[in-house]
Amino acid sequence: MSVLVETEGLTRVLPETVPVTLVKDITLSIGEKEFVAVTGPSGSGKSSLLYLLGLLDRPTGGKLHLAGRDTGPMNERERAATRLSMLGFVFQFHFLLPEFTARENVEIPMRRLGRLQRGEMRERAGELLASLGLADHADKRPDQLSGGQRQRVAVARSLANDPPLILADEPTGSLDSKSSEQVFAILADLVHERGKTVVAVTHDLDMAGRMDRRIHIVDGKIDGQPQ
Repeated sequence: MSVLVETEGLTRVLPETVPVTLVKDITLSIGEKEFVAVTGPSGSGKSSLLYLLGLLDRPTGGKLHLAGRDTGPMNERERAATRLSMLGFVFQFHFLLPEFTARENVEIPMRRLGRLQRGEMRERAGELLASLGLADHADKRPDQLSGGQRQRVAVARSLANDPPLILADEPTGSLDSKSSEQVFAILADLVHERGKTVVAVTHDLDMAGRMDRRIHIVDGKIDGQPQ
């Protein structure tokens, strides 16, 4: 199994009057086609770690390699290009643009990357929505969809540019049990059927227990207990 994500001593400290350490000395590796849970108490640094892995924040120490490439020397333009091509994001709150249809929301990352023609983007967005059971909802705006449907649109959007790595921050946290199970099944399918790597922050220990492995964070550090 090839390593997709590798960190060494990854640290992020906020330079407040009294410095606040969000992530401290995290060393880990995540392989291709892994389904990984990140768990821990509220405020333990789970989301902060995910934002570092997703190049949304910069570390104040340590190293992060994605697909063998050191992300440390990247400028902001290179980081943005890497996010668009290699990373997909699913958050607890879907962050769909309310004035756009489901299809148009899915097209946004493709438009930003600029690899496809307009017709190709429309076709791919439709195919992704159909693969998640939303073929009949492609032209609806977010306010015309249920919470579970909106989150599935967000998953489709994360797949728009066919990235190898999907980062999910509490993807089922705002959903009812039925919708949560549907979203979990979709994330599992991304790994086992589509060959993606999925790293998901979750408070749901049942969900975490059904994933390939679990990284437990306490006070910004990986808990030493094996999972």
